[in-house]
Amino acid sequence: HVQLVESGDASVQAGGSLRLSCTASGFSLRDADMGWYRQAPGNECELVTDISKVDGAYYTNSVKGRFTISQDIAKNTVFLQMNSLEPEDTGMYYCAAATTYTQFRVRGRPDIWGQGTQVTVS
Repeated sequence: HVQLVESGDASVQAGGSLRLSCTASGFSLRDADMGWYRQAPGNECELVTDISKVDGAYYTNSVKGRFTISQDIAKNTVFLQMNSLEPEDTGMYYCAAATTYTQFRVRGRPDIWGQGTQVTVS
């Protein structure tokens, strides 16, 4: 069964840090590019970051220098380290998997979605 399971909801004060995790089953991260989206209340879902085996990592401008995507292939898990969090970072964060990074950066259509994790920064 192919799925992505994310870590639980989290909250933190502004300036703090959080690390989200997303564990894949039914496929290997060796065979996929991974990404994180977020959706704030009233806003569209946006690509926050992705990591590609051929093109490296991408970050949306608002998180550059604060967020880091990484993965542990042995644990089949991708992480999102979020530092210097701001209230504007509040939203539902979704892990996603795609065959190629262009599904994230160009088409906005990954193959698999996680269940979502609520992040609240106050």
